[in-house]
Amino acid sequence: MSFSLGPNQYGKAGVRLVTVDGPVVTDLTIASALSGDLAATHLTGDNSAVLATDTQKNTMYAFAREYGVGSPEAFGVLLGKHFLSSEIHRAQLTIEQHRWEQFGPHSFRRSGGETRLARVVVTADSVAVSSGLSGLTVLNTTASEFHGFPRDEYTTLPETTDRMLATSVDAWWDHSDPSLDWDAAFSDARGALLTAFSSTYSYSLQQTLFSMGSYLLAQCPSVGEVRLSLPNKHHNLVDLTPFGLDNPNQVYVAPTEPFGLIQGTVRRDGATYTEGPALW
Repeated sequence: MSFSLGPNQYGKAGVRLVTVDGPVVTDLTIASALSGDLAATHLTGDNSAVLATDTQKNTMYAFAREYGVGSPEAFGVLLGKHFLSSEIHRAQLTIEQHRWEQFGPHSFRRSGGETRLARVVVTADSVAVSSGLSGLTVLNTTASEFHGFPRDEYTTLPETTDRMLATSVDAWWDHSDPSLDWDAAFSDARGALLTAFSSTYSYSLQQTLFSMGSYLLAQCPSVGEVRLSLPNKHHNLVDLTPFGLDNPNQVYVAPTEPFGLIQGTVRRDGATYTEGPALW
């Protein structure tokens, strides 16, 4: 009985690359797939023709700093031509671009994925209405710090006085008036969350959470309580010094897990609270 090697390819998938160039945020998820004379690595373990997938990832980050990203098509062509060699005959780059809309001097909102929520409980004696949203993904490219936290032998996180802050807002808020213009009320509450996120100089995501909840209560008199769940969607600067490049807050990696999760409730003093939907 004999066996032969059929079509094959290899590459790096799920490469999260975010760049900031002035007022432009570019957010990509990239997958590379290289094929060519690669039988030896499969059959004998000879890796002399194998461009390591980690090298492919590093190239994406270095090229983003050195040449800029531009359009995903142009960036894919640039990478693909670079990856070709005497052994690599075909380079495929699949690039997803995630759209962001600017809504403040350094604030952006990711397009798509947001859901409006409502829960209504009706009895013979009462009507209780809660509104909410999930998946409102926002980021500030600057105006965020994080320092002064306890350090012990397991602490490796560096302190920072300038970082990108990003989160995906899940929120519920409870209404005391069951006869509002609900579309206008939802728009006001959502707008308050965005305004507070954009205008708060943040020293922690916890501080930002309280600022967002407080501003919503200030702008929406019918709301007595708001519950917020804010994952810290980390954006880490890529170390480009091994490639002879600096990185002045321009090229980031955006890992999906693990992540910090900040949750809290902001209440209007003296308000009567209903049992609205819990976030945790």
